[in-house]
Amino acid sequence: MTHVPDVPSIVKSRPVGGDNACSVLLNLDKNRHFCFLHDRIRFEDKTDRLIFRAYISHKPHRIRFFERYFDHPMCDLGECDPACHDYPAWHKPKISFYAQLRYKFILALEGNDVATNLKWIMSSNSIAVMPRPRYETWFMEGRLIPDYHYIAIRDDYSDLEERLQYYIDRRPCQRIYTSVRRQPPREADIAADARQILLGDRSRLPLARRERYAAPLAVAAAAVTGVRLRMPARVRGGT
Repeated sequence: MTHVPDVPSIVKSRPVGGDNACSVLLNLDKNRHFCFLHDRIRFEDKTDRLIFRAYISHKPHRIRFFERYFDHPMCDLGECDPACHDYPAWHKPKISFYAQLRYKFILALEGNDVATNLKWIMSSNSIAVMPRPRYETWFMEGRLIPDYHYIAIRDDYSDLEERLQYYIDRRPCQRIYTSVRRQPPREADIAADARQILLGDRSRLPLARRERYAAPLAVAAAAVTGVRLRMPARVRGGT
């Protein structure tokens, strides 16, 4: 989901910032988006390169990155969609998540909405490299702090080499790695945000619409926070 619906709706993802109160995030598509790894490789034992394996067809921002950095010595990039034949020079076979953990840096470039690999990268001893996120899920990517939870690069990717070399030469990566491991977005914080969003949705709506959407909001709130919202008598028990 890359837009905000007109009425309160349960969504997997939403734009970061702006008036996104009608987008009620739930932990949807969990098996694909919320995969976490147990990384046994120490950060200092990993390769000083950036890796990225992804589908790039119909994703112009990913294509631009490949055009600029596919042959760069600091990058190991590969287009791994077997159904895509548009970029044969970029095609490489898929490799497992764990095989990618041999690299210190893993690119987390958004696709149709969020970067699916960001969650498992942040559970590892490697470090995510990405522009500021434009979309967020239940993981609350919008609350991540640039150069604290991940290595931030410009939206046009022009400073990638400079940023990687800086962290390779000066070794401040351990600080980023520690902050990611110790301070990822906590489920309790996310639940608190969801509760605030849900209550905010109801307070912003006119009375007629507030009652109309009270039931679905109550269901969403119970699923997200475990807190049951009080519904108007006319809505309670209705269809």
